[in-house]
Amino acid sequence: MTTSNPFFEPSDLPYALPPFTLIRNEHFRPAFTRGMADQLAEVAAIGGCPDPATFENTVEALERSGAVLDRVRRVFFNKVAADTDDEIQALEVEITPQLAAHDDRLLLDAALFGRLDALHARRERLGLDGEQLRLLERHHTVRVRAGARLGPEQQRRLRELNAEIAARCTEFGQNLRAATADAALVLDRAEQLAGLPADRIAAAAEHAQALGHPGKFVLSLKNFTCQTELAALEDAALRERLLTASLGRGIDSNGPVAVGLARLRAERAALLGYPSHAAWEVADGTAGTTDAVEELLRRLVAPAVANAEREGTALAEAAGVAEVSAADWPYYAERVRKERFDLDADALRPYLELTAVLQDGVFHAAELVYGITFTRRPDLMAYHPDAQVYEVHDADGGPLGLYIGDFHARASKRGGAWMESLVPQSRLLGQRPVVVNNLNVAKPPAGEPVLLTWSEVTTLFHEFGHALHGLFSDVRYPLLSGTQVPRDFVEFPSQVNEMWVDRPEVLAHYARHHLTGEPLPDELPARLREAETFGAGFRMVEHQAAAVLDWAWHSLSEGEVPAADAAEAFEAAALERYGLAPAAIPPRYRTGYFAHVFNGGYAAGYYGYRWAEVLDADTVRWFRENGRTVRESGEIFRRELLSRGGSVDPLAAFRAVVGRDPEIGPLLDRHGLTG
Repeated sequence: MTTSNPFFEPSDLPYALPPFTLIRNEHFRPAFTRGMADQLAEVAAIGGCPDPATFENTVEALERSGAVLDRVRRVFFNKVAADTDDEIQALEVEITPQLAAHDDRLLLDAALFGRLDALHARRERLGLDGEQLRLLERHHTVRVRAGARLGPEQQRRLRELNAEIAARCTEFGQNLRAATADAALVLDRAEQLAGLPADRIAAAAEHAQALGHPGKFVLSLKNFTCQTELAALEDAALRERLLTASLGRGIDSNGPVAVGLARLRAERAALLGYPSHAAWEVADGTAGTTDAVEELLRRLVAPAVANAEREGTALAEAAGVAEVSAADWPYYAERVRKERFDLDADALRPYLELTAVLQDGVFHAAELVYGITFTRRPDLMAYHPDAQVYEVHDADGGPLGLYIGDFHARASKRGGAWMESLVPQSRLLGQRPVVVNNLNVAKPPAGEPVLLTWSEVTTLFHEFGHALHGLFSDVRYPLLSGTQVPRDFVEFPSQVNEMWVDRPEVLAHYARHHLTGEPLPDELPARLREAETFGAGFRMVEHQAAAVLDWAWHSLSEGEVPAADAAEAFEAAALERYGLAPAAIPPRYRTGYFAHVFNGGYAAGYYGYRWAEVLDADTVRWFRENGRTVRESGEIFRRELLSRGGSVDPLAAFRAVVGRDPEIGPLLDRHGLTG
C-alpha cells in the first residue's frame, strides 16, 4: 500500500501537482487513515520531546507535520466541490466528523499546548524575526480560541459540538446539491426560452441532453437568488417559475439544519466564553468587535434602500405598473438599461469569449500590473478534462507556480465560483503554489464559442484576485501562506482585481467580437459604467440582506435560537428588523441555500465582503491617484500585501500600501451612496 497510494509520497510532477491520473476514489480512505495517524504520532513526539521547548523543535516541527493528510485533504475536498459522485459524497459524510475530531486532538493536545504556551509567554525574549513571532502567536491564538484552556469536561463537550457541526455542514451541502438539481426547470420547447440568445438556448439543450432529457431544455439554478436568465426571458410566467424555484430550494431540508447549526454554534461560543458565534468570529478578524460590524451594516442600509427605491420607480414606469415584482425586476432593469443607456447586455456577449477574456484579459492585466506570464501546459493533467493547467512565470522568467482554470458547470460540480489551493506556497517545505479557479458557465455544444455575460467576466477577474493572493505568497510557513488571512480581509485582494475589468488598456485587449475581431465600440465602456451605477441600489440591498441574515443567525445566544421549523419566520423577522424586507429585492442568499455560512467558512463572516470592499475601494483610488505607473503600483501592492499572506497584521499591510488607515468615502462614491 505504501507504494500504490499516490498520496503517501510527495508528487514528482512539476510544482508537486497532485498526480490526478493515478488517483482513484479507493485511495482516499486509506490516505486519510494514514495521514491522521502520522500527524498524531508527529504531534505526540513534539509534545513528548524531553528537551526544553524551542521555536525549532516545537513550532517549526508542527509546521512540518501532517504532510500526507494535507495532500489528501486538499485533493479530496476539491473533488467534493468540483467533481463529486455518490461514492465521494458517502465518504464525505463518513470522513468529515473524523477530521473534526482529529483537528480537535491537535488543537487541544495538552502537552503540545503546554510547550506553545511556555514559548508564547517569553516570545519577546526568543530572538524571533517578524514572521516567526507571527507564526508562534497564531498557533497560540488558534488553540486558545479552540478551547485549549478549558477543563476536561468542557473539552469533551466541545469535541462533541465540533463533530456535530462538521456533520451538519456536510448534510447542508449535500441537501443543497440535491435540492438545486431537483429545482431545475425542464422545458419542452425552445420557444419557451424566447429572449435568451441562441447560444444560451443551445447550451440549455446540451445541458438537458447531459442530464438525461434528450430533446428538451434545462435551466439549472446558480447558487444565488436572482438567476441570470430573469433579465432576458420574455415569458413572465416562466420568470415567476424560475424565481420561485430559486427562492424555495432547500428550505424544507435545510431549514432545520440551519437552525441546528445556529444552536450548536451558539452553545460552542458560550462554552468558549463568548455571547454569540458572531462575537467569537469577529474577535479574530480585522473588524474586532460586533459593534463595528453592526455599525457598517446599519450605516449602508438606508442609502442603499433609497437608491433601490429610485431604481424601482424607474422600472415601474418602464413596465407601466404601480410596482415591479421580484421576478420582473431584472427583466425591466435590462429594458431600462437599453433605453436609458443604449446598452444591451446580450449584445455585449459576442465580445466576451471565454478564452479571450482569460488569456487576453485576466492574464494580460496580470502581466501589465505584475509582470507575470502564463503558458498553457497540456502535458499536465488536472482532475477533470474541463480543467486546464497553466504555468506561471515571474517577470524575470523564473517559475512562480501553476494555475488551473475550471470554468464550466456540470452535474458533478457545486454551484458558484471559488478558488482552491491544491499546493500552498512554503519556503520551509520547498513548495511553490498550485491554485484553482472554478466558475459555473454553461457549456455550449461542441465547437461553439463560450460567450460570457459581463457579470461572469467580473466574477472571473474576482476569483483570479484570490488566485494571485495564493500565487504571490512568499512566506516560510504553511500556516501563514496565501489566502490564510482573516475572513473579513480575504475578499479584499479579489475585489481589488475587479478594477481591471474595464480598464481601457485591458478591455481593449480582450473585448473583441469572436467572429469578426472587431473591438468593443468605444462608447460602450462609459455606458456600461453608467448602467452599473443604475443597478447599484438593487445589488447593495440584496447583498446587505444576505449579510444581515448571516449576522442574525449567528448573533443568537443559546436561548434565542428558534424552533427547528421556524427558519423562514426567523429570516423574515431579521430582514424586517434591519429594514431590508422589500418584496421586490430578496436576499442574494436565503437560509435554505446559503452555502457560504452553513456549508463553508463564512458563518458570521459574510459581512466581510462589504468590510473588505471598504479597503478595496480605497485601494482602487490609491492605484488611480498615487502618481506612479500601474506597474510600480502593482509591485508595491504585491510586495507589501499580496506576498505577505498571514505573516503580518492585515491592516498593517494595508497601511504599508496606502499609507494610512482605510476610509469609507470611496465605497460610498462607488455605489452612489454619498450623502
